[in-house]
Formats: sequence, C-alpha cells, structure tokens
Amino acid sequence: MFEVTHFSDEELAELNRQFEHLPATQIIRWAVDSFAPHLSLSTSMNDAVLIDLASKVDPSIEVVFIDTGYHFPETLETVETVRRRYGLNLRIMTVPHHDEELWRVDPENCCSAVKVGQLDRALAGKAAWMSGLRRDEAATRGQAPIVARDLRGLVKVNPLATWTAQDVEGYIADHDVPVNALKAQGYLSIGCQPCTSMPTDPTDPRSGRWAGAGKTECGLHD
Repeated sequence: MFEVTHFSDEELAELNRQFEHLPATQIIRWAVDSFAPHLSLSTSMNDAVLIDLASKVDPSIEVVFIDTGYHFPETLETVETVRRRYGLNLRIMTVPHHDEELWRVDPENCCSAVKVGQLDRALAGKAAWMSGLRRDEAATRGQAPIVARDLRGLVKVNPLATWTAQDVEGYIADHDVPVNALKAQGYLSIGCQPCTSMPTDPTDPRSGRWAGAGKTECGLHD
C-alpha cells in the first residue's frame, strides 16, 4: 500500500521557495518520494533531458507522451530512440481519429481537445506530474513555479524551471542525451507539425509556435 503525501497550498509555496536553488535531481527525488507511483512525467520529446534526470532517480517512473496524430516524423522517431535508450515505462496517449483535421477546422479548440483532453486522461488517478517547462522559454513562462497546484488540483513539478537554454545544451553534451533531429535544423520549440514553424524571432524560442495566430500556449501548463 503506497501512501501519498498531501500538501497544503501554503506548504507548496514554502517548498517552492526552498526549491529555487536546489539541483533538479533533488527536486525530482522529492517528487518521487512524495508521490510515486501516483506520479507521471509528461514529455513533448523536444529532448530527453528531464527523462535522463528522472530515470536516474526512478527508472520505473511513468513517462507520458501525447500522440496527437499531427506530430513530425522526427518527433515520433525521437520517441522510439528515447524509449530504447532508457527502457522507459512509456504510456502513449493516442488521440482518436477525427474525420476532419481539427487544427484546420477548429484551430482554437484543437489543443484543448487533442492535447489537454489526453493529458487529463493520463493524469486520472495521479497525485502529481512533472514537466520540462522552463522560465526562459517564453515571457509567459517567466514566473513559472517549480512546484504548485494545477487546475486539476494535482501537484505540478517543473524541476527545470530555473534552467537556461545553455544549461540544457550543456547537459545534453555532457550526458549524450537524445535530441529531436529538428533541433539541428533550427527549430527551437517543437509541437504539432501544422502549428510549428521555424522561429520568427531568434531571441524567442517559441516564436515559431502558432506563428501569426496570436497564441502562445496550448493549455497543457495552465
């Protein structure tokens, strides 16, 4: 019988302050000790940095990838590369087939129907989840907490929140971490193929996401 630790919002706020200067592995260790096996790690397969770190703490951690049906072939190849490399406990959430392409006929609601809905399914019965969200990825993420409660009432942990792009690149080089092949082509942030393009602003990694649509987030991190 596993016991999940319950935290008040005040306790989470205090932990968030304490985690500000802790290494990512210590934050991951706290999450695993507090919530496993009711804990998942969500990944977009831009790279496997968080997976590499987390698998060293708990090789059995559940890793969730949402197969929207609209991914680049390179992203799906990265899934298989990472699966083999780490022997992942990988759960792929597959979006049901739609007769019409949602991104084309209902772009505003596509993300909520395709991505957020599948993440909700994946997190049913969980107490907490981790993501690779970083503050330097976009202005909208500049105040992202390391640990907080999400809209579902689950504890969300962002162990890499304080990392910079240089930190990520250095870790990838030092540990030979798998990276989506699109990165080498100049893509800085990779989502679904119809809504991802080369960055329009080299100083904004997410400027190639929903370019020209006035949209900056898909809703996964609300």
